[in-house]
Amino acid sequence: MWRSIASNALTLFIVLLIAVAGLLAWGRGQFTGPGPLTESICVKVERGASLAEVSRRLEEQGAVSDARIFRIGADYSGKAQGLKFGSYLVAPGSSMEQVLDVLTAGGASTCGREVNYRIGVAKAEIVLRELDPASNRYEEVAKFDPAAEAAPQVYVDAALEGDLRWQVTLAEGVTSWQVVESLKRADFMDGSIAEVPPEGSLAPDAYEVEKGADRAALLAKMQEKQKAILADLWASRVDGLPYDTPEAALVMASIVEKETGVASERPQVASVFVNRLRQGMRLQTDPTVIYGITKGEGVLGRGLRQSELRRATPWNTYVIEGLPPTPIANPGRLSIEAALNPAVTDYLFFVADGTGGHAFAQTLEEHNANVARWREIEAQQQQGTNP
Repeated sequence: MWRSIASNALTLFIVLLIAVAGLLAWGRGQFTGPGPLTESICVKVERGASLAEVSRRLEEQGAVSDARIFRIGADYSGKAQGLKFGSYLVAPGSSMEQVLDVLTAGGASTCGREVNYRIGVAKAEIVLRELDPASNRYEEVAKFDPAAEAAPQVYVDAALEGDLRWQVTLAEGVTSWQVVESLKRADFMDGSIAEVPPEGSLAPDAYEVEKGADRAALLAKMQEKQKAILADLWASRVDGLPYDTPEAALVMASIVEKETGVASERPQVASVFVNRLRQGMRLQTDPTVIYGITKGEGVLGRGLRQSELRRATPWNTYVIEGLPPTPIANPGRLSIEAALNPAVTDYLFFVADGTGGHAFAQTLEEHNANVARWREIEAQQQQGTNP
């Protein structure tokens, strides 16, 4: 009898072991296998949220098939206490294991909303965008110029969100004064700015910042980046340039930056000015005249007058010989590279060609023909016809 009981108990125990093993295997399959999502979604982890709260929300959003299995898997993997606050993009078919990895990896949020403060030559704009999980593309929610408009309520509300991402973007060709004045209007930043950084010393780029970031510290970061870019490109410059210091190259780069917005022709534009310097010709470039008038404090907003082309300022290259004493804007990397590695050409002139680029010429005769063509295009544009 006891043998029968022992045998039955052992059999039951083995059956139970098999059942438990099967259950564990099934649970692991559920945890590591493809998930139920058919399209991407944003998952938000609130600050201080518990694993139970997050797992329930994941099940409600259809990111996981069973909140209990997700919690058990998180406990078993040792990541139950590793949830990171923020908004995260979860891809279609993500397993529970992959979802857990996304929510515990840390770093910047990969979903939700972001603010980009774009500091441009003409104006600065604060742009609020939100990621559309389905297309994985950001869509504009609101945009305004803090110098001229009140912040819309949607931005005010969004600024209170703890996981909102912040970015400051400098366009190529902005002046240091424009950057400082724009940063003063950045309501998401703190700290005062003692002085305007030297012209040309700020690297145009996109900078990730935290809410409440120090303005002066951001300017210092921009200066360090520009310094590193200039040092890197100066080391690989071509021989025979008509300027022998990085500072002079930066001046040339700023002129190239202001003369063209077409990246592919910057080396040709640089070659014109390099050729002129080598031949002892004046640079005769309008952006330097404008800088002599505005000192980089705003946009001129009109055409140059003949009297201004003749007016002597330290930057007016129609009057002075060689390069101006300082840059006239903050040039980007491509313009610095063009100044240090200009194209090899015989060009001495260029003028707008009506396409956004320029027509280049070796002789004054060719240049005058290009100018006449540009005048025709201007006249046709004023009449509302296509050239």
